[in-house]
Amino acid sequence: MKTFHNTINMPALGFGTLIPDAALTISATRDALKAGFRHFDAAERYRNESEVGEALEAGMAAEGIAREDIFVTTKLWNTNHRPERVQPAFEQSLKRLRLDYLDLYLIHTPFAFQPGDDQDPRDENGNVIYDKGVTLLDTWRAMELLVDGGKCRAIGLADITLDKLKAIYEAARIKPAVVQVEAHPYLPETELLEYCQENGIILLAFAPLGHGIKPGPLEDPAVLAVAERVGKTPAQVLLAWAVQRGTAILTTAKTAARAKENFDISSLPQDAFNEINNIQTRQRFNQVVNTGVPGFIPRPNLDTKTN
Repeated sequence: MKTFHNTINMPALGFGTLIPDAALTISATRDALKAGFRHFDAAERYRNESEVGEALEAGMAAEGIAREDIFVTTKLWNTNHRPERVQPAFEQSLKRLRLDYLDLYLIHTPFAFQPGDDQDPRDENGNVIYDKGVTLLDTWRAMELLVDGGKCRAIGLADITLDKLKAIYEAARIKPAVVQVEAHPYLPETELLEYCQENGIILLAFAPLGHGIKPGPLEDPAVLAVAERVGKTPAQVLLAWAVQRGTAILTTAKTAARAKENFDISSLPQDAFNEINNIQTRQRFNQVVNTGVPGFIPRPNLDTKTN
């Protein structure tokens, strides 16, 4: 399995923990660990860091896996962008995850929300309340201090556009190690990937299967044709393509069988790789990059999804 080396050693295949159900979070995380995953991506916003921590602690003990053999990421949520809130938020995430240090801490989105305990602050009209009193660079400076403190190995950004990344990269004392964005054949983010590769940044792709939305990359005729030809599933083809082009990936498998499938990938023949590259459909499935509000996370007391 490919491992990226810049300022960090990060396995290319990562397990994303955006799973609404607590019990399923625990079982799926343990299944992923057993299947071979050693890279786990969490977030304060997912509201299940405690379950991820419980699963990793129990799973590592059962499998005889040392802490230094796994890579754990979590993320600073939008309501904690004020510099004085960064360190306390980080410490609380560490506590919930039952860890002494974090391999990677990301700013979940470039958008600052009204600070406070409400993760989803809204006005009387239902509009998000943004915080205009803090800049992304202010937050980044506070993130850099976490690395100085020794309990955070690396820092990065998520759901960010190339122009905002460039501004932070150029001003940063400690450069971003990772950028996590939606990326798949319908949203290849080629320009962003090239910038990351030129500057020693790992591009970590979430939703490499298009969030499973239909129709999407999993049903694309080119992907289906390649899958049949190489004897792999469409999911395995998409994951292999993503790693082959130089990105790391996150996938969320909710069963042991799917975890094993997603971990079992191998390089595509060059002609098959080119066929996936030549897909012309363009579609973004998650609009978090435009609003700071993540899709696919239920809002409290509401049946509808954000976005």
